Amino acid sequence: MAWRPQPNDRFYRFIVRTGLALRRLFLIRVIVSGREHLPLPGPLNGPSRRVVPGEGAVVAITHFGYLDFAFAELLLWWNNRAEMRYLVTQGAADHWLAGPAISAAGHVVVPYGPGSGAYDAAVAKLREGEYIAILPEAGVSRSFTVRHCKTGAVRMAAEAGVPIIPVSVWGGHRLMTRHHGFSPRRAWRAPVRIHVGEPLLPADLPDPAQDADAATEQLRMVLQAGIDTAIKDFPLTPRPGAWWMPAHLGGGAPTEEERQRLDQAEGPRRPGGRRGPQKA
Repeated sequence: MAWRPQPNDRFYRFIVRTGLALRRLFLIRVIVSGREHLPLPGPLNGPSRRVVPGEGAVVAITHFGYLDFAFAELLLWWNNRAEMRYLVTQGAADHWLAGPAISAAGHVVVPYGPGSGAYDAAVAKLREGEYIAILPEAGVSRSFTVRHCKTGAVRMAAEAGVPIIPVSVWGGHRLMTRHHGFSPRRAWRAPVRIHVGEPLLPADLPDPAQDADAATEQLRMVLQAGIDTAIKDFPLTPRPGAWWMPAHLGGGAPTEEERQRLDQAEGPRRPGGRRGPQKA
Protein backbone atom coordinates (compact mmCIF):
# COMPACT_ATOMS: atom_id res chain seq x y z
CA MET A 1 0.00 0.00 0.00
CA ALA A 2 1.30 3.44 -0.93
CA TRP A 3 2.21 5.85 1.87
CA ARG A 4 -0.51 8.37 2.69
CA PRO A 5 0.14 11.39 4.93
CA GLN A 6 -2.25 12.50 7.66
CA PRO A 7 -4.51 15.53 7.01
CA ASN A 8 -2.65 18.76 7.60
CA ASP A 9 -4.10 22.29 7.65
CA ARG A 10 -0.76 23.80 6.70
CA PHE A 11 -0.60 21.69 3.57
CA TYR A 12 -4.15 22.69 2.66
CA ARG A 13 -3.28 26.36 3.01
CA PHE A 14 -0.15 25.79 0.90
CA ILE A 15 -2.26 24.33 -1.91
CA VAL A 16 -4.71 27.25 -1.76
CA ARG A 17 -1.92 29.82 -1.81
CA THR A 18 -0.32 28.06 -4.76
CA GLY A 19 -3.63 28.39 -6.62
CA LEU A 20 -3.83 32.07 -5.73
CA ALA A 21 -0.28 32.60 -6.99
CA LEU A 22 -1.07 30.92 -10.32
CA ARG A 23 -4.18 33.05 -10.68
CA ARG A 24 -2.11 36.19 -10.16
CA LEU A 25 0.60 34.92 -12.51
CA PHE A 26 -1.87 34.60 -15.41
CA LEU A 27 -3.99 37.58 -14.29
CA ILE A 28 -7.11 35.40 -14.36
CA ARG A 29 -10.22 37.45 -13.66
CA VAL A 30 -12.69 35.74 -11.33
CA ILE A 31 -16.11 37.40 -11.55
CA VAL A 32 -18.60 36.39 -8.88
CA SER A 33 -22.30 37.01 -8.43
CA GLY A 34 -24.48 35.74 -5.61
CA ARG A 35 -21.91 36.41 -2.88
CA GLU A 36 -24.78 37.23 -0.55
CA HIS A 37 -25.64 33.53 -0.58
CA LEU A 38 -22.29 32.49 0.87
CA PRO A 39 -22.01 31.84 4.62
CA LEU A 40 -20.92 34.69 6.81
CA PRO A 41 -17.28 34.54 7.92
CA GLY A 42 -17.05 32.54 11.14
CA PRO A 43 -14.79 32.91 14.16
CA LEU A 44 -11.43 31.27 14.49
CA ASN A 45 -11.67 27.64 15.56
CA GLY A 46 -8.25 26.13 16.13
CA PRO A 47 -5.17 26.92 14.01
CA SER A 48 -7.16 27.99 10.95
CA ARG A 49 -10.49 29.57 10.14
CA ARG A 50 -13.01 26.74 10.12
CA VAL A 51 -16.75 26.43 9.88
CA VAL A 52 -18.43 26.76 13.28
CA PRO A 53 -19.71 23.33 14.45
CA GLY A 54 -23.32 22.83 13.40
CA GLU A 55 -23.02 25.19 10.45
CA GLY A 56 -21.61 22.91 7.79
CA ALA A 57 -22.91 22.73 4.21
CA VAL A 58 -22.79 20.68 1.06
CA VAL A 59 -21.22 22.73 -1.74
CA ALA A 60 -22.48 21.42 -5.10
CA ILE A 61 -20.26 22.49 -8.01
CA THR A 62 -20.73 22.19 -11.77
CA HIS A 63 -18.12 20.18 -13.62
CA PHE A 64 -17.28 21.38 -17.12
CA GLY A 65 -13.51 21.58 -16.71
CA TYR A 66 -10.72 20.11 -14.64
CA LEU A 67 -10.13 23.33 -12.69
CA ASP A 68 -13.72 24.15 -11.67
CA PHE A 69 -13.17 22.68 -8.23
CA ALA A 70 -10.15 24.95 -7.68
CA PHE A 71 -12.08 28.13 -8.47
CA ALA A 72 -14.87 27.04 -6.12
CA GLU A 73 -12.34 26.45 -3.35
CA LEU A 74 -10.73 29.85 -3.91
CA LEU A 75 -14.16 31.45 -3.66
CA LEU A 76 -14.93 29.84 -0.29
CA TRP A 77 -11.40 30.60 0.92
CA TRP A 78 -11.82 34.28 0.07
CA ASN A 79 -15.19 34.30 1.79
CA ASN A 80 -14.36 32.80 5.19
CA ARG A 81 -11.14 30.77 4.90
CA ALA A 82 -13.19 27.59 4.58
CA GLU A 83 -11.24 24.41 3.95
CA MET A 84 -13.65 22.36 1.88
CA ARG A 85 -13.37 18.58 1.90
CA TYR A 86 -14.06 17.11 -1.52
CA LEU A 87 -15.49 13.72 -2.31
CA VAL A 88 -12.72 12.27 -4.46
CA THR A 89 -12.77 9.10 -6.56
CA GLN A 90 -10.55 6.18 -5.68
CA GLY A 91 -8.94 6.50 -9.11
CA ALA A 92 -7.68 9.99 -8.23
CA ALA A 93 -6.60 8.84 -4.76
CA ASP A 94 -4.56 6.01 -6.33
CA HIS A 95 -2.53 8.43 -8.46
CA TRP A 96 1.12 8.49 -7.40
CA LEU A 97 1.20 12.30 -7.14
CA ALA A 98 -2.40 13.30 -6.44
CA GLY A 99 -2.99 10.56 -3.87
CA PRO A 100 -0.68 11.87 -1.12
CA ALA A 101 -1.95 15.42 -1.71
CA ILE A 102 -5.56 14.25 -1.40
CA SER A 103 -4.77 12.53 1.90
CA ALA A 104 -2.86 15.52 3.27
CA ALA A 105 -5.76 17.84 2.38
CA GLY A 106 -8.23 15.66 4.30
CA HIS A 107 -10.54 14.90 1.38
CA VAL A 108 -13.00 11.99 1.48
CA VAL A 109 -12.18 9.13 -0.90
CA VAL A 110 -15.08 7.29 -2.53
CA PRO A 111 -13.89 3.69 -3.07
CA TYR A 112 -14.65 1.49 -6.06
CA GLY A 113 -18.00 -0.21 -5.67
CA PRO A 114 -20.42 0.73 -2.88
CA GLY A 115 -19.29 3.96 -1.22
CA SER A 116 -21.22 3.72 2.07
CA GLY A 117 -18.07 4.28 4.13
CA ALA A 118 -17.32 7.49 2.29
CA TYR A 119 -20.95 8.58 2.58
CA ASP A 120 -20.96 8.05 6.34
CA ALA A 121 -17.63 9.87 6.72
CA ALA A 122 -18.94 12.83 4.73
CA VAL A 123 -22.14 13.06 6.78
CA ALA A 124 -20.08 12.95 9.99
CA LYS A 125 -17.91 15.84 8.74
CA LEU A 126 -21.02 17.84 7.85
CA ARG A 127 -22.37 17.38 11.35
CA GLU A 128 -19.05 18.58 12.73
CA GLY A 129 -19.41 21.83 10.78
CA GLU A 130 -17.24 21.01 7.77
CA TYR A 131 -18.01 21.97 4.17
CA ILE A 132 -18.26 18.91 1.93
CA ALA A 133 -17.76 19.78 -1.74
CA ILE A 134 -19.35 17.54 -4.37
CA LEU A 135 -19.24 17.57 -8.16
CA PRO A 136 -22.65 15.89 -8.49
CA GLU A 137 -22.35 15.27 -12.23
CA ALA A 138 -19.67 12.68 -11.36
CA GLY A 139 -17.61 13.52 -14.43
CA VAL A 140 -16.90 16.34 -16.85
CA SER A 141 -19.87 17.34 -18.97
CA ARG A 142 -18.51 17.68 -22.49
CA SER A 143 -21.79 19.29 -23.66
CA PHE A 144 -21.13 22.21 -21.25
CA THR A 145 -24.64 21.88 -19.89
CA VAL A 146 -25.32 20.43 -16.44
CA ARG A 147 -25.87 16.75 -17.00
CA HIS A 148 -27.70 14.18 -14.87
CA CYS A 149 -26.49 14.34 -11.27
CA LYS A 150 -25.92 11.71 -8.62
CA THR A 151 -28.18 11.75 -5.57
CA GLY A 152 -25.42 11.91 -2.93
CA ALA A 153 -25.51 15.69 -2.45
CA VAL A 154 -29.20 15.88 -1.56
CA ARG A 155 -29.12 12.72 0.55
CA MET A 156 -26.13 13.92 2.59
CA ALA A 157 -27.62 17.36 3.13
CA ALA A 158 -30.93 15.89 4.28
CA GLU A 159 -29.32 13.39 6.66
CA ALA A 160 -26.98 15.96 8.20
CA GLY A 161 -29.63 18.71 8.25
CA VAL A 162 -27.45 21.22 6.39
CA PRO A 163 -28.03 23.45 3.33
CA ILE A 164 -26.73 22.89 -0.18
CA ILE A 165 -24.80 25.82 -1.67
CA PRO A 166 -25.04 25.61 -5.50
CA VAL A 167 -21.92 26.96 -7.22
CA SER A 168 -21.96 27.26 -11.03
CA VAL A 169 -18.58 27.83 -12.71
CA TRP A 170 -18.40 29.05 -16.31
CA GLY A 171 -15.18 29.70 -18.22
CA GLY A 172 -12.95 27.40 -16.20
CA HIS A 173 -13.36 24.78 -18.92
CA ARG A 174 -11.66 27.12 -21.40
CA LEU A 175 -8.47 26.68 -19.36
CA MET A 176 -8.48 22.88 -19.26
CA THR A 177 -11.05 20.20 -19.98
CA ARG A 178 -11.47 16.98 -21.93
CA HIS A 179 -9.47 17.05 -25.19
CA HIS A 180 -8.35 20.63 -24.49
CA GLY A 181 -5.20 20.75 -22.39
CA PHE A 182 -3.93 23.74 -20.48
CA SER A 183 -2.88 26.62 -22.72
CA PRO A 184 -0.96 29.57 -21.21
CA ARG A 185 -2.27 31.70 -24.08
CA ARG A 186 -5.91 30.96 -23.23
CA ALA A 187 -5.21 31.35 -19.53
CA TRP A 188 -3.64 34.79 -19.88
CA ARG A 189 -6.15 37.34 -18.55
CA ALA A 190 -8.89 34.75 -18.94
CA PRO A 191 -12.22 35.44 -17.25
CA VAL A 192 -13.86 32.83 -15.03
CA ARG A 193 -17.46 33.50 -14.06
CA ILE A 194 -18.96 32.05 -10.87
CA HIS A 195 -22.57 32.30 -9.77
CA VAL A 196 -23.61 31.24 -6.29
CA GLY A 197 -27.26 30.29 -6.08
CA GLU A 198 -29.51 30.71 -3.08
CA PRO A 199 -28.81 27.89 -0.60
CA LEU A 200 -31.22 24.98 -0.77
CA LEU A 201 -32.41 23.88 2.65
CA PRO A 202 -33.54 20.28 3.14
CA ALA A 203 -37.10 21.62 3.52
CA ASP A 204 -36.82 23.26 0.07
CA LEU A 205 -36.37 19.91 -1.68
CA PRO A 206 -38.52 16.81 -2.06
CA ASP A 207 -37.68 14.34 0.69
CA PRO A 208 -34.66 12.40 -0.66
CA ALA A 209 -35.74 9.39 1.38
CA GLN A 210 -38.94 9.31 -0.68
CA ASP A 211 -37.74 10.67 -4.04
CA ALA A 212 -34.01 11.36 -4.26
CA ASP A 213 -34.22 11.67 -8.05
CA ALA A 214 -36.75 14.53 -7.87
CA ALA A 215 -34.67 16.39 -5.27
CA THR A 216 -31.54 15.90 -7.36
CA GLU A 217 -33.26 17.13 -10.52
CA GLN A 218 -34.22 20.31 -8.66
CA LEU A 219 -30.57 20.81 -7.71
CA ARG A 220 -29.51 20.19 -11.33
CA MET A 221 -31.93 22.85 -12.56
CA VAL A 222 -30.60 25.38 -10.03
CA LEU A 223 -27.03 24.67 -11.14
CA GLN A 224 -28.01 25.07 -14.81
CA ALA A 225 -29.79 28.34 -14.02
CA GLY A 226 -26.53 29.55 -12.49
CA ILE A 227 -24.66 28.62 -15.66
CA ASP A 228 -27.25 30.48 -17.76
CA THR A 229 -26.77 33.56 -15.56
CA ALA A 230 -22.99 33.37 -15.92
CA ILE A 231 -23.13 33.00 -19.71
CA LYS A 232 -25.34 36.06 -20.15
CA ASP A 233 -22.71 38.50 -18.93
CA PHE A 234 -19.55 36.53 -19.67
CA PRO A 235 -17.03 39.12 -20.89
CA LEU A 236 -15.94 37.20 -24.00
CA THR A 237 -17.88 37.09 -27.24
CA PRO A 238 -17.47 33.60 -28.73
CA ARG A 239 -16.92 33.04 -32.39
CA PRO A 240 -19.63 31.03 -34.21
CA GLY A 241 -19.05 27.36 -33.46
CA ALA A 242 -16.61 28.03 -30.61
CA TRP A 243 -15.69 24.71 -29.03
CA TRP A 244 -16.30 25.99 -25.51
CA MET A 245 -19.90 27.02 -26.08
CA PRO A 246 -22.87 24.63 -25.80
CA ALA A 247 -24.58 23.54 -29.00
CA HIS A 248 -27.94 25.16 -28.18
CA LEU A 249 -26.18 28.55 -28.14
CA GLY A 250 -24.46 27.99 -31.48
CA GLY A 251 -21.29 26.50 -30.06
CA GLY A 252 -19.26 23.54 -31.20
CA ALA A 253 -19.73 21.39 -28.10
CA PRO A 254 -21.64 18.10 -28.50
CA THR A 255 -25.38 18.21 -28.07
CA GLU A 256 -26.78 16.50 -24.98
CA GLU A 257 -27.75 13.50 -27.12
CA GLU A 258 -24.24 13.33 -28.60
CA ARG A 259 -22.77 13.68 -25.12
CA GLN A 260 -24.77 10.71 -23.90
CA ARG A 261 -23.61 8.57 -26.83
CA LEU A 262 -19.99 9.55 -26.30
CA ASP A 263 -20.18 8.83 -22.58
CA GLN A 264 -21.77 5.44 -23.18
CA ALA A 265 -19.13 4.55 -25.78
CA GLU A 266 -16.37 5.55 -23.39
CA GLY A 267 -17.79 3.37 -20.66
CA PRO A 268 -17.59 3.65 -16.88
CA ARG A 269 -14.43 4.37 -14.95
CA ARG A 270 -12.67 1.15 -13.97
CA PRO A 271 -10.32 0.45 -11.06
CA GLY A 272 -7.10 2.33 -11.66
CA GLY A 273 -8.94 5.36 -13.05
CA ARG A 274 -9.12 4.09 -16.64
CA ARG A 275 -12.30 4.30 -18.68
CA GLY A 276 -13.76 1.87 -21.09
CA PRO A 277 -16.15 -1.07 -21.27
CA GLN A 278 -15.57 -3.87 -18.81
CA LYS A 279 -14.09 -7.00 -20.32
CA ALA A 280 -15.96 -10.26 -19.88
